[in-house]
Amino acid sequence: MELEIDIEEPWPAGQWEALASRAAEAAASVAPELDNERLSASLLFTSDTEIHELNREWRQRDKPTNVLSFPMLEREDLLDLAPKGPPELLGDIALSHETCAREAKEKGVSLEAHASHLIVHGLLHLAGYDHEISPADADAMEALEIKALAICGIADPYGDRDTEQGKQEGDAR
Repeated sequence: MELEIDIEEPWPAGQWEALASRAAEAAASVAPELDNERLSASLLFTSDTEIHELNREWRQRDKPTNVLSFPMLEREDLLDLAPKGPPELLGDIALSHETCAREAKEKGVSLEAHASHLIVHGLLHLAGYDHEISPADADAMEALEIKALAICGIADPYGDRDTEQGKQEGDAR
């Protein structure tokens, strides 16, 4: 998969392109439907202001959020996509700096680790995974995220849940 990356202020200077590429490779290794040379996705590193506008316009939610995904392919079309043929746009992802930085600080992880998590999360959404459908779908998506992040050398972001269910799931891993 090819990524088109645009980095806007207030994102600090860094290796964001390399980080995004690693996250995309890891996502493709756990979700093989993403491992297709025909696919491309755009990734916008942006601000809370911009993501707030996108969230309000496209999701009717009047607040900033950490990551937004805008799929361009239906899951069935992605699964049926032949390895040869013209390029296909998988979709767009927008990642907000201020929200991502705040969440990283709250979680006690680096901005880079949290951004990697959100990129993997966004790519899985573009592939048709959805944690809002059911608890089983959420568990399946989380499991893929955990595997992809482990490939990147990033610890399980869900391992410190306070709920009894989260503790039991953590013990089972």
